[in-house]
Amino acid sequence: MAEAEERGGVILPFLLVTLIWSSTWIVIRDQLGSVPPSWSVCYRFLLGGIVMAAFARLRGVPLNIGRSGLLFAGILGTAQFVLNFNFVYRAEQYLTSGVVSVIYAMLLIPNSVLAFLLFRQPVGRAFIIGSAVATSGIVMMLVHEYRAAPVTPDQVLLGAGLTLAGLMSASSANIMQGMQIARRLPMVAVLAWAMLIGATIDAAFAWATVGPPVVDMRPGYLMGIGWLGIAGSVITFPLYFRLIQRLGPGRAAYSSVLIPIVAMLISTVVEGYRWTGFAAPGALLAVAGMIIALRAKSA
Repeated sequence: MAEAEERGGVILPFLLVTLIWSSTWIVIRDQLGSVPPSWSVCYRFLLGGIVMAAFARLRGVPLNIGRSGLLFAGILGTAQFVLNFNFVYRAEQYLTSGVVSVIYAMLLIPNSVLAFLLFRQPVGRAFIIGSAVATSGIVMMLVHEYRAAPVTPDQVLLGAGLTLAGLMSASSANIMQGMQIARRLPMVAVLAWAMLIGATIDAAFAWATVGPPVVDMRPGYLMGIGWLGIAGSVITFPLYFRLIQRLGPGRAAYSSVLIPIVAMLISTVVEGYRWTGFAAPGALLAVAGMIIALRAKSA
């Protein structure tokens, strides 16, 4: 019974995070338009931070986490809610949401490497082989995008570079969950402060680079902010970061294996993504490589 409860405490959050984050890629795509990306990121995490703080108060979780806690939350917020998402939102200006999500499937690789370097969590030969297979699949998809995209080849490479920069920022935030301070502080309070600090930095950056706030009053845009801020942030990040603390950064990133499959199916329906050329075999290789790495890590 205890073992079944333990599995349920991992599998259910894992599936919920995977399903919600699979949908957020296409919603982010709809956020790109009249509103500069940095303001959209700001609105998302301002809403997320307010709702997370309210949830903490409702549960009786203290928001006073001390100076060291605020410093930790500030660094976490900068990595996860400033750098990561500003890179991702800009990447989707050049690549389809499905391709960006497939590149993000590589999150398992830096998470595992950094976990090995910082926490000495083992990385086996099979994991390295799987990572190499996955990387070859990603390259094939980028070659397809390079040839078929309506934007210039330089813009395709820029989109890939922005995605990889976001990937490394997200991985840095993931690794922070392995620190003792992350395990000691209340998760909800830390995330509330991280989102609010991140939103403040996002606002300062947006105002300095593109001017005063801009809001799109379309119902689709506003509903998208709501979905990304509440479902895609308030619900998912506590679940995901708790998985990192329970499973380790590498194994928690296994959701990155499933997310691109769902995200690219959504991209096919909504964005008209065409599975031609190197795209289909590249996606299969990417997912197959991640599965090899997954099996290696879980063995």
